[in-house]
Amino acid sequence: MPTLSSSWTNTFPPKPAFTENDVPDLDHKVYLVTGANAGLGKELAQMLYAKHAKVYIAARSSEKAAAAISAIQAAAPSSRGALVFLPLDLADLSTIKAATQRFLAAETQLHVLWNNAGVMTPDSGPLTRTPQGLELNLGVNCVGAMLLTKLLTPILAATAAVSPPDTVRVVWLASFGTEMFAAKDIGVDLDVIAYTQEKKGEKVPPGTARYGISKAGVWALAVELGRRYGIVSVPLNPGNLRTELFRDQAGAFRLMTRAIGYPVRYGALSQLYAGLAPDVTAEGLEGNWGMLSLSFPLSLFLSFFLSFFLSFCPLRVKRLRLT
Repeated sequence: MPTLSSSWTNTFPPKPAFTENDVPDLDHKVYLVTGANAGLGKELAQMLYAKHAKVYIAARSSEKAAAAISAIQAAAPSSRGALVFLPLDLADLSTIKAATQRFLAAETQLHVLWNNAGVMTPDSGPLTRTPQGLELNLGVNCVGAMLLTKLLTPILAATAAVSPPDTVRVVWLASFGTEMFAAKDIGVDLDVIAYTQEKKGEKVPPGTARYGISKAGVWALAVELGRRYGIVSVPLNPGNLRTELFRDQAGAFRLMTRAIGYPVRYGALSQLYAGLAPDVTAEGLEGNWGMLSLSFPLSLFLSFFLSFFLSFCPLRVKRLRLT
């Protein structure tokens, strides 16, 4: 469970100390933002494009991506940057390699990957699975993001080799839900993440809990990427926000999130800070609305959890021969 200080900070966060006004000219920089057709991703893409960056809008729907691109261009008409739609469905692992191949055919560098896209399943209704049989929160938020990042790691590493230290990064959206729903002392209970209880007639954790558990997995993936490859890899809690993430939840839940949530701009600033602020380094710090704060405590994830969970995700990919 979250501490009182953590709950207070999420409910009453400090004023951003790093905004788009602190971002230099991003000419010749290449960025990829998943889920950039709406919400936080769109807001972030607009901030980057306004500073003349080339931004890949990775999303499932070409129509929604086109509408987002038109809106961003209208908001920043003087930009010298570019906006490129990249078809990507993180729920279907069989499509991800094609998306990365399309990107790699067009680019020789990638300066920051923002793993922004995510899903939260509703508390009511049957358990939803991906085409590969994974529970949807886990499949999209963890395994899909992991596969995308794995396939883009070579270009990230190559870009880091010719870039100033600590400027090539991967940013991952974790959540306050991690602190609320992560299994005590281990983060994710490996005995239950396949969610086979449903087949046995046993109770399955509600959608919001499964979401929080998947975000604990996101945190672990982010930490391990930085450890293995030396790329700055930042898991962050974007804050309590009014986004479409909660659209499938019950009416009372949506009303609550609107009451305590802040505009999406602030979550985009969290991501902007994690991806571009000069004081973020490979030490694994977390962004919080343009402020520096300690990341989710590593002590939560014992070494055996990291080892097994970080084997769980790649094994699901390897069995399908998707890499």
